[in-house]
Amino acid sequence: MATGYGELLRTRHAARLLVGTLIGRLPNATAALAIVLFTRSEGGSYALAGALSAVYGVGTAIGQPLLGRAVDLYGQPRVMLPAAVVSGLGMVLFAVVGLDPLPVAYGAMVIAGVATPPLEGGLRALWPHVLPRADQVHAAYALDAVAQEVMFSVGPLMVTLLVAAWSEAAALLVINVVGVLGALSVTASEPSRAWRSAPREAHWLGALRSPGIRVLIGSFFFVGLALGSIAVAAVAYADEHGGGMVSSYLLSALGLGALLGGVWYGARTWPGAPERRLQFLVAALAVGYLPLALVPGVVPMTALAGLAGVFLAPALACAFVVVDRHAPAGTVTEAFSWLVTTFGVGAAVGTAAAGPAVELGGVVAGFAAPGVAGAAALLVLVCCRRFLAGDTAGAQVSTDGDARAENDRNGAVEPGFRADHQA
Repeated sequence: MATGYGELLRTRHAARLLVGTLIGRLPNATAALAIVLFTRSEGGSYALAGALSAVYGVGTAIGQPLLGRAVDLYGQPRVMLPAAVVSGLGMVLFAVVGLDPLPVAYGAMVIAGVATPPLEGGLRALWPHVLPRADQVHAAYALDAVAQEVMFSVGPLMVTLLVAAWSEAAALLVINVVGVLGALSVTASEPSRAWRSAPREAHWLGALRSPGIRVLIGSFFFVGLALGSIAVAAVAYADEHGGGMVSSYLLSALGLGALLGGVWYGARTWPGAPERRLQFLVAALAVGYLPLALVPGVVPMTALAGLAGVFLAPALACAFVVVDRHAPAGTVTEAFSWLVTTFGVGAAVGTAAAGPAVELGGVVAGFAAPGVAGAAALLVLVCCRRFLAGDTAGAQVSTDGDARAENDRNGAVEPGFRADHQA
């Protein structure tokens, strides 16, 4: 297992791209916490902090696919680095101006959110060009999903330490400067500078014209919803079981389970079509959420949370492969960005919906929500499986050949559009 990942990371550029992307995404991973802490330090209410965070989140949801499309059209350095700088300047404006005047604070959140660079989608578009074999690309997707769990655990800790050492404003500034440096490291690399998207068919829907991509987006909206609802349910559970660090135990166990599952999944070569494998992984993910509604004592509940997380990173890693296979020619970065956006929107909706569920039905209802959402994610895949099967015409499933086999389908001309028109 370690040998496979070691070989992957020793491949030229691989470690730099992975680390640079994670660092570049720190501002986005820590934004919710950093915005709340800064708003409270300026005398703002929790409601205002939530509203500012929501504006940032909506801006990110809008900006990611649009910037992803721009990357496919104009290349990574010309889009991602300027976007990272603009997003960072939006946060700098917020840190300098504070909450007065309030419209400027909201405007800063819009700028910072919309301009968040699509580094996540960009990295996944680069993997097939950096790694020589398809099995290494699959392992890289799994390692990427695992690294996300680490980032979302370490990022908030960094913010807390910066606040303790300096101030809330300093935390905002430092995290965003570091994020720009991460984006610079990625966009200055040879693979990023050399990468060019495939010729693009003219269509206003871009990546969304692929039925397979739409199916994935529909399914992973519910996966995101499940995660968002778990976060709220964990806090409600902690209130009934001594408070303190109990919610952190549950969420940390969930992240640890995802980390272990991702490492295990990426260390193996999996036979068969990834579309069928994705159905199994999402089914396992949904089943893993169901026992949480039993809400036993803290120790067994923590163990159940760890088990519930095991199939999350594998499902994400497999979804990345399926996105690569189904993205129309010239839209791969945009397609990945749509998946990231939808997942985030689903998490936000889950967070909003879990509160009323807990108030109406207690903690049991809060933890029933992830199970229902997981079942809905599976239902979308099962009911629409013909679109996933049909979209891979011309694709070749390979476990040991050229990594670009994942994109073979993208060499096919989309029906109904002329290849000499660029979107």
